[in-house]
Amino acid sequence: MAEKKATTKKSTVKKTADAIKTPAKKAPVKKAPVKKASPKKAVKKAVKKTSLNKNVNEAKPVISQDQFFATVSEAAYFSAQNDGNKKSSAEYWLEAEEAVRAKFDVM
Repeated sequence: MAEKKATTKKSTVKKTADAIKTPAKKAPVKKAPVKKASPKKAVKKAVKKTSLNKNVNEAKPVISQDQFFATVSEAAYFSAQNDGNKKSSAEYWLEAEEAVRAKFDVM
């Protein structure tokens, strides 16, 4: 005789709304009222006065006459462009010379 194999059927179960677990709701956290900070009195700190010149003895870079001329002409040009050419070219040139001499030593 031939033996019959027992077969089992898998049953599918539909989940209902009652069967699905929902996470528990947390109770709202009560926050303490925030107090506004009272204005603090200004505390005057002792500040050392320093000169505007950081180091007067600090060595300036040395540039040649050609570099000086090129730097001054470029500075005067851009100064005039930014200002809208309201002054004469000689005034822009003298201002540029002063600024370049403040930053560099000329050979």
